Amino acid sequence: MDQATQIQQIAERTERLLLRHRELQRTNALLAEQVEQLEGERDSLRSRLAAARARIDALLERLPDSISVAPAPAYRKDPP
Repeated sequence: MDQATQIQQIAERTERLLLRHRELQRTNALLAEQVEQLEGERDSLRSRLAAARARIDALLERLPDSISVAPAPAYRKDPP
C-alpha cells in the first residue's frame, strides 16, 4: 500500500469520526434538553405534592381528636 492510499484512508476515517462526533454532540444536546425538561416536571410535581400534603395536614388538624368512622363497604366487581 503506498503512502497516498494510506493518507486517503486516514482522511476518510477522520471524516467518519468527525461525522460521528457531530452526531453524538446533537444527541447529547437533545438528551440534555430532555433532562432539563424532566427535572422541571419533577420539581413541579414535588411542589404540588408538598402543597397537597400541607392541605391534608391542615384538614387533619381541623378534625376532632375522637372520631368513630364506619369501615368502607367492600368493593365487588360482580353484582351480588
